[in-house]
Amino acid sequence: MTDLIADLLRANLAASLAIVLVLAFRLPARRMFGAEIAYRLWLIVPLAFAASLMPAAEAPTGRPGPSLPLPIPLMLPEGVSLAAQSWLAGAIAILALMAIGQWRFLRRARAGAAGPAVVGVITPRIVTPADHEARFSAEERALVRAHERAHIDRGDPKANAWAALFQAVNWFNPLVHIAAYHLRLDQELACDATVMARRPSERRLYAQTMLKTQLAATPLPFGCYWPAPSRHPLEARVAMLKQARPSHARAQAGFWIVMALSGAAGLSAWAAQPPSPPHVRWLDLPDQVAKRHAPATVVVISMTSEQVKALTVAAR
Repeated sequence: MTDLIADLLRANLAASLAIVLVLAFRLPARRMFGAEIAYRLWLIVPLAFAASLMPAAEAPTGRPGPSLPLPIPLMLPEGVSLAAQSWLAGAIAILALMAIGQWRFLRRARAGAAGPAVVGVITPRIVTPADHEARFSAEERALVRAHERAHIDRGDPKANAWAALFQAVNWFNPLVHIAAYHLRLDQELACDATVMARRPSERRLYAQTMLKTQLAATPLPFGCYWPAPSRHPLEARVAMLKQARPSHARAQAGFWIVMALSGAAGLSAWAAQPPSPPHVRWLDLPDQVAKRHAPATVVVISMTSEQVKALTVAAR
């Protein structure tokens, strides 16, 4: 349990550094390479977190260790036990709050007061409000469906589910919750860019559709929705529609830059771990080494002819 807590704290340190890196580069990346590349930057965070949990490089082998294993305490230290219980209680509390938020959103959706949104992880479905047809024209409804369908095609509901679980596991790290908010915003911007790449002549109509959309005030942990905790996300989405789509060469360059940053972050997180103790094999223990290299002992037994005959008769 002590090792588990230490690994979790070390992984959070790596994830925090990755979050700071992404927060610093997401806006320049969006301007230079587009919203889709900026959204992919968030891959750096889970890669750094997972890399810091991988087995570290083995320390150089020194003198062989003791021949007897060290005693393992059956009782955990009080401080470690309290920390583990606090972490577990916090994770359960965060999951409970997410479940309540999901239930409230679904209840509003069944009443026709929520949406448009994508609900579900394994089999996601599109949810629209009861006045969907009255509020939007046929062209606007087509844009709404294209937006939500882009979420499903890109696998965004599964990404949001993993992000929610990541928040629950690392609930004590405020940077994780900040990252989850900006991840959702970058996800929406990337989805808008995907739709506009397919419908470049409908930018104005798309902006009008967003202004008429019932933006969600109730959180949806496991799904995709149009968030509106403030005016800023909507302003950012409308402003993004005015930007020209980056060229194919620039988008490809951004993609490989993201891949290089992800690999470098993962490798750095793995290399920053303290080396694991050298693996000592049973045959390399001191008493076993001595036995292997000790000269063989020859035992000579002298017997008379009568004793040999007696043994032969007994064997028959």
